[in-house]
Amino acid sequence: MSGILVYALHYEGAFNKNSLGAVSEGARLAQQLGTECHAIVIGEGVSDDLAGQLGNYGASKVYRVEGPEGLAQPVVDAMEAAIAAGGHEYALFGGGLLGFEIGAGLAARLDAGVCMEVTSVRVEEGKLVAERPILQDSQISSVHYRSGVGVIIGRLNAFEVAETGGTATVEDLPVEFKAHSLKAKMVQRGEQRGADVNIEDADVLVAGGRGLGKKEGFDALEELAGALGGAVAATRAVVDAGWYSYSAQIGQTGKTVSPKLYLAAGISGAIQHKVGMQASENIVAINKDSNAPIFEFSDLGIVGDLNKIVPKLTEAVKAKKGA
Repeated sequence: MSGILVYALHYEGAFNKNSLGAVSEGARLAQQLGTECHAIVIGEGVSDDLAGQLGNYGASKVYRVEGPEGLAQPVVDAMEAAIAAGGHEYALFGGGLLGFEIGAGLAARLDAGVCMEVTSVRVEEGKLVAERPILQDSQISSVHYRSGVGVIIGRLNAFEVAETGGTATVEDLPVEFKAHSLKAKMVQRGEQRGADVNIEDADVLVAGGRGLGKKEGFDALEELAGALGGAVAATRAVVDAGWYSYSAQIGQTGKTVSPKLYLAAGISGAIQHKVGMQASENIVAINKDSNAPIFEFSDLGIVGDLNKIVPKLTEAVKAKKGA
């Protein structure tokens, strides 16, 4: 049966947000195409309960493969086998470095068309068309597939997670891994976050830019983020200056986020930063320059001295929570 195959990454008994978003997107598109969305999970001893969870996000079938998780080449082998068994026309990934590596390897293996950094997918004349920003995100390119299999790799957090309440059958898929696929071993898994909260999954982000004036300016942002129950993010300029960790960088050369609230303090709003946070539900900007570009796409703009506004805002939030 033709359809869409989605790779679902898991760690410590849970799927990450990007994978769940990709499964949700695959299910939405499959419904419009009149076909099915299947998912594939690779790991050692993956339980029925874990694999079956993907049915709640729209997958009708989950291929379970016994093998090393977190490495690209074994996943390429597994997805090649699943596509051969199921006749899928599209392979969908939620983004991230591992998704880029697997998707590129699968495209090379299958001689398939591939599009990365996809922000939207639509159905047109019974086929999928991927959309990706080009020219520093100033234009959108529509990518059509002519190959037997189309590989779609989303930008981080591009696809919205949606629960359906559905169920999925779990099918064990035997895979004979190629010799070179098992050469690498996962020795240690590290999360470069720079904070206790994963900024890609945080509902609230407080981001700082050069307008903070100095490295110590992030102390006030961390206090505000703590009061709001969120995390701290940063622009490339302050990361390059050594004021904050690269793991918190938002923008074209950093991470892409879509929190419920994005509070930008001392950030001008250059296009390179905008592309990483413009999908946020609510954007609040604090900047002393009334002509700062960020005010053009903010939901609420505050013109003033952030060094005075941020501490008062923190006090107000704490007082409200304590009331």
